[in-house]
Amino acid sequence: MSHVNNLESQHNDPGFANIWQELKWRGLVHVSTDEAELEKLLAGDPITYYCGFDPTAPSLHLGNLVQLLVMRRLQLAGHKPLGLVGGSTGLIGDPRPTAERTLNTKDTVAEWVGYLQAQVRRFLSFEGDNAARMVNNLDWTAPLSAIDFLREIGKHFRVGTMLRKDAVASRLSSEEGISYTEFSYQILQGMDYLQLNRDYGCVLQTGGSDQWGNLTSGTELIRKVDGKSVHALGTPLITNADGTKFGKSEGNAIWLDAHMCSPYAFYQFWLNTADADVVDRLKVFTFLSRAEIEELEKSVAERPFAREGQRKLAYEVTSLVHGVEATEKVIAASAAVFGNGDLSVLDEATLAAATAELPSAKIDAGGLGIIDLLVASGLADSKSAARRTVGEGGAYVNNAKVTDPDAVIGHDELLHGRYLLLRRGKKNLATVEVDA
Repeated sequence: MSHVNNLESQHNDPGFANIWQELKWRGLVHVSTDEAELEKLLAGDPITYYCGFDPTAPSLHLGNLVQLLVMRRLQLAGHKPLGLVGGSTGLIGDPRPTAERTLNTKDTVAEWVGYLQAQVRRFLSFEGDNAARMVNNLDWTAPLSAIDFLREIGKHFRVGTMLRKDAVASRLSSEEGISYTEFSYQILQGMDYLQLNRDYGCVLQTGGSDQWGNLTSGTELIRKVDGKSVHALGTPLITNADGTKFGKSEGNAIWLDAHMCSPYAFYQFWLNTADADVVDRLKVFTFLSRAEIEELEKSVAERPFAREGQRKLAYEVTSLVHGVEATEKVIAASAAVFGNGDLSVLDEATLAAATAELPSAKIDAGGLGIIDLLVASGLADSKSAARRTVGEGGAYVNNAKVTDPDAVIGHDELLHGRYLLLRRGKKNLATVEVDA
Protein backbone atom coordinates (compact mmCIF):
# COMPACT_ATOMS: atom_id res chain seq x y z
CA MET A 1 0.00 0.00 0.00
CA SER A 2 1.38 3.42 -0.85
CA HIS A 3 2.01 5.55 2.17
CA VAL A 4 3.18 9.05 2.92
CA ASN A 5 4.16 8.86 6.56
CA ASN A 6 6.30 11.89 7.32
CA LEU A 7 8.62 10.43 9.97
CA GLU A 8 10.93 13.45 9.71
CA SER A 9 8.27 15.74 11.18
CA GLN A 10 7.81 13.63 14.32
CA HIS A 11 9.47 14.74 17.55
CA ASN A 12 9.24 14.03 21.24
CA ASP A 13 8.46 17.04 23.42
CA PRO A 14 11.77 18.58 24.62
CA GLY A 15 9.90 20.08 27.58
CA PHE A 16 10.13 16.78 29.47
CA ALA A 17 13.17 15.73 31.51
CA ASN A 18 13.27 12.38 29.66
CA ILE A 19 11.18 10.02 27.54
CA TRP A 20 9.85 8.18 30.59
CA GLN A 21 8.34 11.40 31.95
CA GLU A 22 6.71 12.07 28.58
CA LEU A 23 5.28 8.53 28.38
CA LYS A 24 3.82 8.98 31.87
CA TRP A 25 2.28 12.35 31.01
CA ARG A 26 0.73 10.85 27.88
CA GLY A 27 -0.88 8.17 30.04
CA LEU A 28 1.10 5.36 28.43
CA VAL A 29 2.45 3.69 31.58
CA HIS A 30 -0.03 1.37 33.29
CA VAL A 31 2.33 -1.23 34.71
CA SER A 32 6.06 -1.86 34.46
CA THR A 33 9.02 -3.59 36.02
CA ASP A 34 11.11 -1.42 38.41
CA GLU A 35 10.06 2.10 37.43
CA ALA A 36 13.14 3.94 38.74
CA GLU A 37 15.44 1.47 36.96
CA LEU A 38 13.49 1.72 33.75
CA GLU A 39 13.49 5.53 33.80
CA LYS A 40 17.27 5.50 34.36
CA LEU A 41 17.78 2.96 31.56
CA LEU A 42 15.73 4.97 29.05
CA ALA A 43 17.52 8.21 29.98
CA GLY A 44 20.93 6.60 29.36
CA ASP A 45 22.69 5.05 26.36
CA PRO A 46 20.56 3.56 23.55
CA ILE A 47 18.95 0.24 24.40
CA THR A 48 17.27 -2.33 22.17
CA TYR A 49 13.56 -2.99 22.81
CA TYR A 50 10.79 -4.90 21.09
CA CYS A 51 7.06 -5.23 20.66
CA GLY A 52 5.31 -8.18 19.06
CA PHE A 53 2.33 -8.21 16.69
CA ASP A 54 0.52 -11.44 15.88
CA PRO A 55 -0.95 -11.99 12.38
CA THR A 56 -4.39 -13.12 13.57
CA ALA A 57 -5.97 -10.80 10.94
CA PRO A 58 -4.73 -9.26 7.66
CA SER A 59 -4.32 -5.82 9.28
CA LEU A 60 -3.32 -4.14 12.51
CA HIS A 61 -5.94 -2.07 14.39
CA LEU A 62 -6.09 0.88 16.80
CA GLY A 63 -4.89 -1.14 19.80
CA ASN A 64 -1.75 -1.98 17.81
CA LEU A 65 -1.36 1.67 16.85
CA VAL A 66 -0.86 2.53 20.54
CA GLN A 67 2.11 0.13 20.60
CA LEU A 68 3.54 1.38 17.30
CA LEU A 69 3.52 4.95 18.60
CA VAL A 70 5.17 3.93 21.88
CA MET A 71 7.85 2.22 19.79
CA ARG A 72 8.27 5.35 17.68
CA ARG A 73 8.53 7.62 20.73
CA LEU A 74 11.25 5.38 22.17
CA GLN A 75 13.05 5.40 18.82
CA LEU A 76 12.89 9.22 18.71
CA ALA A 77 14.56 9.15 22.15
CA GLY A 78 17.50 7.32 20.55
CA HIS A 79 16.62 3.68 21.31
CA LYS A 80 16.66 0.75 18.85
CA PRO A 81 13.37 -0.96 17.99
CA LEU A 82 12.77 -4.54 16.96
CA GLY A 83 9.39 -5.06 15.30
CA LEU A 84 8.40 -8.69 15.80
CA VAL A 85 5.63 -10.09 13.63
CA GLY A 86 4.80 -13.49 15.06
CA GLY A 87 4.87 -16.09 12.33
CA SER A 88 4.74 -18.82 14.98
CA THR A 89 2.64 -17.21 17.74
CA GLY A 90 0.21 -16.13 15.01
CA LEU A 91 -0.39 -19.81 14.24
CA ILE A 92 -1.75 -20.22 17.78
CA GLY A 93 -3.08 -16.82 18.92
CA ASP A 94 -2.93 -15.54 22.49
CA PRO A 95 -5.79 -16.69 24.73
CA ARG A 96 -8.86 -14.48 24.52
CA PRO A 97 -11.02 -14.11 27.66
CA THR A 98 -13.97 -16.07 26.29
CA ALA A 99 -13.26 -18.76 23.70
CA GLU A 100 -10.62 -20.52 21.64
CA ARG A 101 -9.43 -18.76 18.53
CA THR A 102 -10.04 -20.29 15.13
CA LEU A 103 -6.70 -21.59 13.88
CA ASN A 104 -5.78 -20.12 10.50
CA THR A 105 -3.87 -22.08 7.87
CA LYS A 106 -0.10 -21.75 7.67
CA ASP A 107 -0.37 -20.15 4.22
CA THR A 108 -2.86 -17.56 5.49
CA VAL A 109 -0.69 -16.70 8.49
CA ALA A 110 2.39 -16.38 6.28
CA GLU A 111 0.50 -14.02 3.96
CA TRP A 112 -0.67 -11.92 6.93
CA VAL A 113 2.88 -11.76 8.30
CA GLY A 114 3.82 -9.93 5.09
CA TYR A 115 0.91 -7.49 5.43
CA LEU A 116 1.67 -6.70 9.07
CA GLN A 117 5.39 -6.28 8.46
CA ALA A 118 4.59 -3.70 5.76
CA GLN A 119 2.32 -1.85 8.21
CA VAL A 120 4.89 -1.86 11.03
CA ARG A 121 7.51 -0.50 8.61
CA ARG A 122 5.46 2.63 8.01
CA PHE A 123 5.66 3.77 11.63
CA LEU A 124 9.35 3.26 12.36
CA SER A 125 12.53 4.52 10.74
CA PHE A 126 14.75 1.84 9.23
CA GLU A 127 17.67 4.22 8.70
CA GLY A 128 20.34 5.81 10.88
CA ASP A 129 22.20 4.77 14.02
CA ASN A 130 19.11 3.43 15.75
CA ALA A 131 17.41 1.94 12.70
CA ALA A 132 14.51 -0.43 13.37
CA ARG A 133 14.81 -4.11 12.46
CA MET A 134 12.07 -6.63 11.63
CA VAL A 135 12.13 -10.11 13.18
CA ASN A 136 9.88 -13.15 12.85
CA ASN A 137 9.68 -15.69 15.68
CA LEU A 138 9.08 -18.51 13.20
CA ASP A 139 12.81 -18.26 12.45
CA TRP A 140 13.76 -19.66 15.85
CA THR A 141 10.71 -21.78 16.73
CA ALA A 142 10.32 -23.71 13.46
CA PRO A 143 13.71 -25.53 13.77
CA LEU A 144 13.03 -26.50 17.41
CA SER A 145 11.74 -30.04 18.06
CA ALA A 146 8.97 -30.60 20.61
CA ILE A 147 11.42 -32.49 22.85
CA ASP A 148 14.00 -29.68 22.74
CA PHE A 149 11.27 -27.12 23.39
CA LEU A 150 10.07 -28.99 26.49
CA ARG A 151 13.61 -29.67 27.77
CA GLU A 152 15.18 -26.28 27.14
CA ILE A 153 12.26 -23.92 27.65
CA GLY A 154 9.32 -25.74 29.22
CA LYS A 155 11.23 -26.88 32.32
CA HIS A 156 11.66 -23.26 33.45
CA PHE A 157 7.90 -22.61 33.67
CA ARG A 158 5.84 -23.48 36.76
CA VAL A 159 2.29 -24.57 35.97
CA GLY A 160 0.96 -22.89 39.13
CA THR A 161 2.33 -19.54 37.98
CA MET A 162 0.99 -20.05 34.46
CA LEU A 163 -2.48 -20.84 35.78
CA ARG A 164 -2.60 -17.57 37.70
CA LYS A 165 -2.11 -15.41 34.59
CA ASP A 166 -5.31 -13.42 33.97
CA ALA A 167 -6.00 -14.65 30.45
CA VAL A 168 -5.59 -18.28 31.52
CA ALA A 169 -7.48 -17.93 34.80
CA SER A 170 -10.54 -16.38 33.14
CA ARG A 171 -10.65 -19.14 30.56
CA LEU A 172 -10.27 -21.93 33.11
CA SER A 173 -13.40 -20.74 34.89
CA SER A 174 -15.38 -20.51 31.62
CA GLU A 175 -17.38 -23.31 30.04
CA GLU A 176 -14.95 -23.39 27.11
CA GLY A 177 -11.89 -24.11 29.23
CA ILE A 178 -8.52 -23.69 27.52
CA SER A 179 -6.59 -25.97 25.19
CA TYR A 180 -2.96 -26.86 25.80
CA THR A 181 -2.21 -25.01 22.55
CA GLU A 182 -3.35 -21.63 23.86
CA PHE A 183 -2.07 -22.41 27.36
CA SER A 184 1.43 -22.74 25.87
CA TYR A 185 1.29 -19.26 24.25
CA GLN A 186 2.98 -17.54 27.17
CA ILE A 187 5.91 -19.97 26.94
CA LEU A 188 6.40 -19.07 23.27
CA GLN A 189 6.29 -15.34 24.00
CA GLY A 190 8.74 -15.80 26.87
CA MET A 191 11.05 -17.68 24.52
CA ASP A 192 10.88 -14.78 22.03
CA TYR A 193 12.22 -12.36 24.62
CA LEU A 194 15.00 -14.78 25.60
CA GLN A 195 16.00 -15.19 21.94
CA LEU A 196 15.97 -11.43 21.25
CA ASN A 197 17.94 -10.76 24.42
CA ARG A 198 20.60 -13.24 23.28
CA ASP A 199 20.68 -12.17 19.62
CA TYR A 200 20.29 -8.39 19.94
CA GLY A 201 20.84 -7.54 23.60
CA CYS A 202 17.13 -6.60 23.84
CA VAL A 203 16.30 -5.46 27.41
CA LEU A 204 12.76 -4.05 27.17
CA GLN A 205 9.48 -5.45 25.85
CA THR A 206 6.42 -3.24 25.47
CA GLY A 207 2.79 -4.27 25.04
CA GLY A 208 -0.74 -3.74 26.26
CA SER A 209 -1.37 -4.26 29.97
CA ASP A 210 -3.69 -7.18 29.09
CA GLN A 211 -0.49 -8.89 27.88
CA TRP A 212 1.28 -8.43 31.22
CA GLY A 213 1.30 -12.15 31.99
CA ASN A 214 3.01 -12.83 28.65
CA LEU A 215 5.43 -9.91 29.08
CA THR A 216 6.58 -11.13 32.49
CA SER A 217 6.92 -14.73 31.31
CA GLY A 218 9.85 -13.41 29.26
CA THR A 219 11.46 -11.37 32.03
CA GLU A 220 11.21 -14.39 34.37
CA LEU A 221 12.58 -16.82 31.79
CA ILE A 222 15.63 -14.63 31.11
CA ARG A 223 16.26 -14.28 34.85
CA LYS A 224 16.06 -18.03 35.40
CA VAL A 225 18.02 -19.16 32.35
CA ASP A 226 20.68 -16.46 31.92
CA GLY A 227 20.55 -14.68 35.30
CA LYS A 228 19.87 -11.30 33.69
CA SER A 229 17.45 -8.58 34.73
CA VAL A 230 15.37 -7.15 31.84
CA HIS A 231 12.29 -4.94 31.68
CA ALA A 232 8.67 -4.85 30.55
CA LEU A 233 6.24 -1.96 30.06
CA GLY A 234 2.47 -2.41 29.83
CA THR A 235 0.38 0.42 28.39
CA PRO A 236 -3.20 0.93 29.61
CA LEU A 237 -6.06 -0.45 27.56
CA ILE A 238 -7.75 2.53 25.97
CA THR A 239 -11.41 2.83 26.96
CA ASN A 240 -14.00 5.55 26.45
CA ALA A 241 -15.07 7.78 29.34
CA ASP A 242 -18.57 6.25 29.19
CA GLY A 243 -17.12 2.78 29.72
CA THR A 244 -17.65 1.52 26.17
CA LYS A 245 -14.86 -0.25 24.33
CA PHE A 246 -12.59 2.04 22.37
CA GLY A 247 -11.79 1.32 18.74
CA LYS A 248 -15.05 -0.33 17.80
CA SER A 249 -17.42 1.31 15.36
CA GLU A 250 -20.77 -0.30 14.56
CA GLY A 251 -19.37 -3.56 15.91
CA ASN A 252 -16.26 -3.47 13.71
CA ALA A 253 -12.65 -2.88 14.70
CA ILE A 254 -11.02 0.24 13.27
CA TRP A 255 -8.34 -1.27 11.05
CA LEU A 256 -5.22 0.51 9.78
CA ASP A 257 -5.61 -0.96 6.28
CA ALA A 258 -7.43 1.45 3.96
CA HIS A 259 -9.26 -1.43 2.24
CA MET A 260 -10.69 -2.65 5.56
CA CYS A 261 -11.49 0.81 6.95
CA SER A 262 -11.52 3.65 4.42
CA PRO A 263 -9.58 6.84 5.25
CA TYR A 264 -12.98 8.59 5.26
CA ALA A 265 -14.47 6.22 7.86
CA PHE A 266 -11.21 6.38 9.83
CA TYR A 267 -11.31 10.19 9.89
CA GLN A 268 -14.98 10.22 10.90
CA PHE A 269 -14.25 7.81 13.77
CA TRP A 270 -11.80 10.32 15.29
CA LEU A 271 -14.01 13.30 14.48
CA ASN A 272 -16.79 11.70 16.54
CA THR A 273 -14.63 11.45 19.69
CA ALA A 274 -16.51 12.59 22.80
CA ASP A 275 -15.35 15.80 24.49
CA ALA A 276 -14.50 13.77 27.60
CA ASP A 277 -12.05 11.59 25.63
CA VAL A 278 -10.46 13.96 23.12
CA VAL A 279 -7.56 15.25 25.27
CA ASP A 280 -6.51 11.73 26.28
CA ARG A 281 -6.61 10.66 22.61
CA LEU A 282 -4.46 13.64 21.58
CA LYS A 283 -1.85 12.60 24.15
CA VAL A 284 -1.74 8.95 23.09
CA PHE A 285 -2.21 9.15 19.32
CA THR A 286 -0.44 12.34 18.21
CA PHE A 287 3.03 13.88 18.38
CA LEU A 288 1.60 17.26 19.38
CA SER A 289 3.53 18.87 22.26
CA ARG A 290 2.17 19.32 25.78
CA ALA A 291 1.73 23.06 25.09
CA GLU A 292 -0.29 22.39 21.91
CA ILE A 293 -2.48 19.81 23.64
CA GLU A 294 -3.09 22.12 26.62
CA GLU A 295 -4.27 24.83 24.19
CA LEU A 296 -6.69 22.38 22.61
CA GLU A 297 -7.82 21.24 26.08
CA LYS A 298 -8.74 24.86 26.84
CA SER A 299 -10.69 25.07 23.58
CA VAL A 300 -12.60 21.84 24.34
CA ALA A 301 -13.56 23.22 27.77
CA GLU A 302 -14.47 26.75 26.67
CA ARG A 303 -15.74 26.25 23.10
CA PRO A 304 -16.82 22.61 22.79
CA PHE A 305 -19.17 23.48 19.89
CA ALA A 306 -16.12 24.46 17.76
CA ARG A 307 -14.80 20.86 18.04
CA GLU A 308 -11.24 22.08 17.50
CA GLY A 309 -9.83 19.20 19.52
CA GLN A 310 -11.69 16.60 17.49
CA ARG A 311 -10.77 18.17 14.15
CA LYS A 312 -7.10 18.35 15.09
CA LEU A 313 -7.16 14.78 16.40
CA ALA A 314 -8.84 13.45 13.25
CA TYR A 315 -6.41 15.32 11.01
CA GLU A 316 -3.28 14.23 12.90
CA VAL A 317 -4.12 10.53 13.27
CA THR A 318 -5.50 10.11 9.75
CA SER A 319 -2.37 11.81 8.37
CA LEU A 320 -0.22 9.51 10.49
CA VAL A 321 -1.92 6.35 9.24
CA HIS A 322 -3.00 7.23 5.69
CA GLY A 323 -0.82 10.22 4.79
CA VAL A 324 -1.55 13.94 4.42
CA GLU A 325 -2.82 13.69 0.85
CA ALA A 326 -5.49 11.10 1.70
CA THR A 327 -6.51 13.16 4.73
CA GLU A 328 -6.93 16.33 2.65
CA LYS A 329 -9.11 14.34 0.22
CA VAL A 330 -11.29 13.14 3.07
CA ILE A 331 -11.78 16.67 4.41
CA ALA A 332 -12.62 17.90 0.91
CA ALA A 333 -15.11 15.03 0.52
CA SER A 334 -16.83 15.85 3.82
CA ALA A 335 -17.20 19.48 2.79
CA ALA A 336 -18.38 18.62 -0.73
CA VAL A 337 -21.02 16.14 0.42
CA PHE A 338 -22.57 18.82 2.62
CA GLY A 339 -22.60 21.42 -0.12
CA ASN A 340 -19.30 23.25 0.49
CA GLY A 341 -17.15 21.99 -2.34
CA ASP A 342 -16.91 20.47 -5.78
CA LEU A 343 -18.10 16.86 -5.87
CA SER A 344 -16.67 16.30 -9.34
CA VAL A 345 -13.07 16.43 -8.06
CA LEU A 346 -13.55 13.49 -5.68
CA ASP A 347 -12.19 10.16 -6.86
CA GLU A 348 -14.68 7.30 -6.92
CA ALA A 349 -13.35 5.50 -3.83
CA THR A 350 -13.48 8.68 -1.71
CA LEU A 351 -16.96 9.54 -2.98
CA ALA A 352 -18.17 6.00 -2.21
CA ALA A 353 -16.70 6.13 1.31
CA ALA A 354 -18.11 9.59 1.99
CA THR A 355 -21.63 8.55 0.98
CA ALA A 356 -21.56 4.96 2.30
CA GLU A 357 -23.86 5.69 5.23
CA LEU A 358 -26.43 7.64 3.20
CA PRO A 359 -29.74 6.21 1.98
CA SER A 360 -29.28 5.03 -1.60
CA ALA A 361 -31.31 3.78 -4.53
CA LYS A 362 -30.67 2.28 -7.94
CA ILE A 363 -32.65 3.52 -10.90
CA ASP A 364 -32.51 2.99 -14.63
CA ALA A 365 -31.25 5.67 -16.96
CA GLY A 366 -34.77 6.65 -17.98
CA GLY A 367 -35.72 8.01 -14.55
CA LEU A 368 -33.58 11.12 -14.31
CA GLY A 369 -36.37 13.65 -13.89
CA ILE A 370 -35.91 15.57 -10.64
CA ILE A 371 -39.32 14.51 -9.30
CA ASP A 372 -38.64 10.81 -9.97
CA LEU A 373 -35.19 11.11 -8.40
CA LEU A 374 -36.50 12.67 -5.17
CA VAL A 375 -39.14 9.96 -4.82
CA ALA A 376 -36.83 7.06 -5.76
CA SER A 377 -34.20 8.20 -3.26
CA GLY A 378 -36.72 8.47 -0.45
CA LEU A 379 -36.16 12.20 0.00
CA ALA A 380 -39.82 12.79 -0.93
CA ASP A 381 -42.77 10.56 -0.03
CA SER A 382 -44.73 11.36 -3.17
CA LYS A 383 -44.52 13.23 -6.46
CA SER A 384 -46.57 16.08 -5.01
CA ALA A 385 -44.18 16.34 -2.03
CA ALA A 386 -41.26 16.33 -4.47
CA ARG A 387 -42.84 19.16 -6.49
CA ARG A 388 -43.33 21.13 -3.29
CA THR A 389 -39.63 20.65 -2.36
CA VAL A 390 -38.52 21.89 -5.79
CA GLY A 391 -40.94 24.81 -5.66
CA GLU A 392 -39.65 25.89 -2.26
CA GLY A 393 -36.06 25.87 -3.53
CA GLY A 394 -35.01 22.91 -1.40
CA ALA A 395 -33.90 20.43 -4.10
CA TYR A 396 -30.23 19.95 -5.02
CA VAL A 397 -28.46 17.56 -7.36
CA ASN A 398 -24.67 17.35 -6.93
CA ASN A 399 -24.91 20.54 -4.83
CA ALA A 400 -26.62 22.50 -7.64
CA LYS A 401 -30.08 23.85 -6.84
CA VAL A 402 -32.85 22.62 -9.14
CA THR A 403 -35.82 25.01 -9.44
CA ASP A 404 -37.68 23.56 -12.44
CA PRO A 405 -39.97 20.62 -11.46
CA ASP A 406 -39.74 19.34 -15.06
CA ALA A 407 -35.90 19.32 -15.05
CA VAL A 408 -34.20 16.15 -16.33
CA ILE A 409 -30.64 15.51 -15.22
CA GLY A 410 -28.22 14.98 -18.10
CA HIS A 411 -25.95 11.94 -18.26
CA ASP A 412 -22.97 14.28 -18.36
CA GLU A 413 -23.84 15.32 -14.79
CA LEU A 414 -23.44 11.79 -13.40
CA LEU A 415 -20.43 11.53 -11.08
CA HIS A 416 -18.05 8.87 -12.42
CA GLY A 417 -20.66 8.12 -15.07
CA ARG A 418 -23.20 6.66 -12.64
CA TYR A 419 -23.79 8.52 -9.35
CA LEU A 420 -25.88 11.48 -8.24
CA LEU A 421 -25.91 13.08 -4.80
CA LEU A 422 -29.35 14.45 -3.93
CA ARG A 423 -30.13 16.83 -1.11
CA ARG A 424 -33.39 18.12 0.31
CA GLY A 425 -32.87 21.28 2.34
CA LYS A 426 -29.60 21.54 4.23
CA LYS A 427 -29.15 18.13 5.77
CA ASN A 428 -31.26 15.41 4.10
CA LEU A 429 -28.99 13.51 1.72
CA ALA A 430 -29.25 10.44 -0.47
CA THR A 431 -27.39 8.89 -3.38
CA VAL A 432 -28.69 7.42 -6.56
CA GLU A 433 -26.80 4.96 -8.73
CA VAL A 434 -27.91 4.98 -12.34
CA ASP A 435 -27.87 1.74 -14.30
CA ALA A 436 -26.43 2.57 -17.73
